[in-house]
Amino acid sequence: MSMTAFSTFTMFDAYEQLSTRYDDGTAAVWYFMNSRPRPCFTPTLLKEIRHFQEAVVHGFADFAAHGQPIEYLVLASDVPGVFNLGGDLDRFKALIEQRDRAALYRYAQACIDVLYPNAVNLDLPITTISLVQGSALGGGFEAALSSNVLIAERSAQLGLPEILFNLFPGMGAYSLLARRIGMVKAEALITSGSLYTAEQLHEMGVVDVLAEDGEGEQAVADYIKRHRRARNGLRAVQRARQRYNPVTYQELMDITEIWVDAALCLENKDLRTMERLVRAQNRLSPANEGTEQVTSPNQCVA
Repeated sequence: MSMTAFSTFTMFDAYEQLSTRYDDGTAAVWYFMNSRPRPCFTPTLLKEIRHFQEAVVHGFADFAAHGQPIEYLVLASDVPGVFNLGGDLDRFKALIEQRDRAALYRYAQACIDVLYPNAVNLDLPITTISLVQGSALGGGFEAALSSNVLIAERSAQLGLPEILFNLFPGMGAYSLLARRIGMVKAEALITSGSLYTAEQLHEMGVVDVLAEDGEGEQAVADYIKRHRRARNGLRAVQRARQRYNPVTYQELMDITEIWVDAALCLENKDLRTMERLVRAQNRLSPANEGTEQVTSPNQCVA
């Protein structure tokens, strides 16, 4: 694909943990996560994604006027083997030990403040897409689910391991999964703590498009090409689905309140498990060698 940076305008600042590209062949804006010190949702990454979303909204008309219309928004990762490992567990553990409910809530709200706009396609006539290449765990899985379309490479592994340390994924998983596969199946997936292959989740109806390894970006381009042939009708179906079964900001925040209260009930043994998972996050950090994929639930992060 022909990728060109948004150099025509000065809409986007230079980001530390996020990079953006425009594909003029598909009218798609890509944004790639690359957080440090671990490939998880750091406060910096959350802040930058929110700023980027606001820039797209505010500049939407100007982009079109300059001959670079935005019809698709694609969330992906620049970290080899990792889409995103989810919440900043090191931060969670510290805040839980300090009994700092307000700070936990602020972090959770920052997550919802980027997930919700993506789920409602920024209230713009666009389609949001997630491309998962590698591990998408906990909040990373939730972020992928928030897009209108979820595309994953065959070897990608996705899961919600929070139950392993006596918690649950509180930033959108229940709401988004239940709307895709029903409440019973969503609860079974959430409470299993297991990793699933992209192929398994495709069969379950969670992953929309299954791509071969190394062909994820081409799969996105192919999907957009098909989608654009009937974009008016398909966008209308998307709007109808969102009207029939809307995800509301208040619903997400209400469930986040439940998550915060549950987090503050964790015991020392749960926090020790969380600490082990922080070490797993560190092993998958871009700063460390051997960015192997997570291969067992005990390595998962949330």
